[in-house]
Amino acid sequence: MTTLALIPAFNESRAIGQVVSDIPGWLVDEVVVVNNASTDATEATARAAGATVVTEEQRGYGAACLRGLAYATTKDPDVVVFLDGDYSDHPDEMPRLVEPIAADAADFVVGSRLRGEAEPGALLPQARVGNRLACTLMAQIWGAAYTDLGPFRAIRFCDLRALDMQDDTFGWTIEMQIKAWEAGLRTDEVPVSYRRGIGPSKITGTLSGTVQASAKILWTIGRMAATRARRAPRLRTRVQRCRTGRPGPVSFS
Repeated sequence: MTTLALIPAFNESRAIGQVVSDIPGWLVDEVVVVNNASTDATEATARAAGATVVTEEQRGYGAACLRGLAYATTKDPDVVVFLDGDYSDHPDEMPRLVEPIAADAADFVVGSRLRGEAEPGALLPQARVGNRLACTLMAQIWGAAYTDLGPFRAIRFCDLRALDMQDDTFGWTIEMQIKAWEAGLRTDEVPVSYRRGIGPSKITGTLSGTVQASAKILWTIGRMAATRARRAPRLRTRVQRCRTGRPGPVSFS
């Protein structure tokens, strides 16, 4: 089973080297850092640590992830693992996410910071409230059993292609979780550790970032709830086609 680690990074030169270095080499075949319009030495530091670097000039978490997945199509790994570039996730815990997939017990695994051990001050109150609200809404509307929108997650690449991801900003993580549930993927959560990242938080650490992310997540939930009846059957069909070797055209851009 081949595994590719994908790290969106915006101005993470202080942390990205350590993130890349701590990823278990025996587990991951390639580490890809998406330099998301950084103005510091993120690219050079990531390359020096041994990562492949691709560039996405459009700012946005989802845009960076889509650029990384466009690169991943050239490698066609079995599994893609996402993690943040500020060293808030624990890269050495990556086996927790990949093992259920390797054992064919899950297709999509989310690392739950709420079920794991979060360092004091790492998961701010606004992040906890936002996660709780989003997960409650997903449970009520879709019956989805999630406790977190954590960025540390692993998924079969074939299934991820079938989800036809679109969001290019803050709605990326919740779009993936909703679509995975609608597509009938075997989803799992595992507890992961979480610490204060190196450098200032770019989302929940600022008022504007918190407001923008919260608004986008709630908007995404509302939009997807209104369109789920016609989307869910299509996603299930795409997953089935993927697993029979006929995934159909998908463009990550």
